[in-house]
Amino acid sequence: MKTSPDRGVRLKIISFFLFSISCFMLAGSIQADEPEDAGVQAEYSNGANQCMACHREGRDPAAHEVFLTPMGISDSPNSPFADGRHDCETCHGPSDTHRKKPKDGDRLLPDVTFNGKTPVVKQNEICLACHTGETRTHWAGSIHEEEEVACASCHEVHAPQDPALDKLAQQEKCFACHQRTRAETLRASSHPLRFGEMTCTDCHNPHDGNNDSLLVESNVNDTCYKCHAEKRGPFLWEHAPVTEDCGLCHSPHGSNHASLLKQRPPLLCQQCHSSSGHPSTAYTSELAQDNVQERFLLARSCGNCHSQVHGSNHPSGVIMTR
Repeated sequence: MKTSPDRGVRLKIISFFLFSISCFMLAGSIQADEPEDAGVQAEYSNGANQCMACHREGRDPAAHEVFLTPMGISDSPNSPFADGRHDCETCHGPSDTHRKKPKDGDRLLPDVTFNGKTPVVKQNEICLACHTGETRTHWAGSIHEEEEVACASCHEVHAPQDPALDKLAQQEKCFACHQRTRAETLRASSHPLRFGEMTCTDCHNPHDGNNDSLLVESNVNDTCYKCHAEKRGPFLWEHAPVTEDCGLCHSPHGSNHASLLKQRPPLLCQQCHSSSGHPSTAYTSELAQDNVQERFLLARSCGNCHSQVHGSNHPSGVIMTR
């Protein structure tokens, strides 16, 4: 069946008309979206270049060193300076009123300031938007989160070297709040924190409230065994307080007695081993009048005989003597 010329022309006109309507509707939808997108983009500046006009080297406050940190690596998808993000304003917010200095009065602060007017919860939300998982999995509910400790209280994101990642500088951050612990680390017997051979985060995870005292392991003993593996056992003859909690005998942050002991022997030992057993007398320095009694007080005291105080694998070591 052949189509008449008039009918073919009409079909072409109808097709062109429908095509025109489709294009018009598509153009209308694009134009309707443009003002919204343009409005969102207008809230932000032209990027870090505008910020560095004021916060460059030699200005106060300077922020140029952020480009020397992992935060400033634009090739990293998690960086605030990555494609599709807003450079400095990724963390500090659009801050339109901050960029425009008023004719009279001081310049207003950015929308989000760290260690400033912004509530701690809001500050930490900005950080946790990127820094999630791994050691920060149990931040919610931790003592630091409950006490509203800000991430910026310990970390310096604009510094080339974050003090929290340096063994000595990290301790100063911790000791700013934990001053009693600082005093304990300066006692005669202590872990080598002040020499930089270890630091607070070797034992504690400040972001994890899953364990008591923010320990890196589930309990005290497992944390100690990370370094003192020889004390783990298992032993044929076990010393009960050793398997229960190292902290029953030792002060982990420091002591004025040898080996971080909470009290000098034999007084420490006699807290559990009463005078009803051996020895039948609670020996003190006032009773040390002959050589027999002195051997229970001098040198390692009880340890002079019971040398395997953490446990023994010797068939005859039931009383930790070998």
